[in-house]
Amino acid sequence: MQWTLVIPLKPLARAKSRLSDTAGDGVRPGLALAFAQDTVAAALTCPAVRDVAVVTDDALAGRELAALGARIVPDEPRGGLNAALRHGASAVRSARPESALAALNADLPALRPLELARVLDAAAEFPRAFLPDAAALGTTLLAAAAGEELRPAFGPDSRRRHHASGAAELRLDDVDSVRQDVDTGEDLRAALALGVGPRTAAAAARLLIPGQ
Repeated sequence: MQWTLVIPLKPLARAKSRLSDTAGDGVRPGLALAFAQDTVAAALTCPAVRDVAVVTDDALAGRELAALGARIVPDEPRGGLNAALRHGASAVRSARPESALAALNADLPALRPLELARVLDAAAEFPRAFLPDAAALGTTLLAAAAGEELRPAFGPDSRRRHHASGAAELRLDDVDSVRQDVDTGEDLRAALALGVGPRTAAAAARLLIPGQ
């Protein structure tokens, strides 16, 4: 099965506020862009991924991610993460009604294409499925088979909410790169330990991160 990924990205100036203990205001937008670039670049080389649609109103991010091969969908609802995902899913399905869709976080800088393929192959066994994040509280990927609505419920405690919505929880070993999103300095150190993409590595090299 081939998937279209829908990746939401808020304006870079407002991104990654929880990284303030590690990166200053002038650095976080560049980090957020690097995370998204490495996420999209890895996703586009995944054998299970047909294409990637990024939902964003950030002009710089749109240009950079389009240059990598992503389709840019303007965030017309401007109603937050779940509204952006519903809008992106609708835009994809308007062109290809039978597309299998997966919402993927934009902050997976250690993403490995073959691990993503394992997750998507497992998700193909269910109408809807999700992968918990490394903290086991949130969600990094939510998949919907052809003909199924995505019904995203991202945000605090999204693992519980996606489970309550009827989505199957994917219990997979050795897919750490798909689970390790980055919201805090501790998350960034964990991603660096896994091995991040080149853009994140370059951006992180300018930070003083204990244990890096």
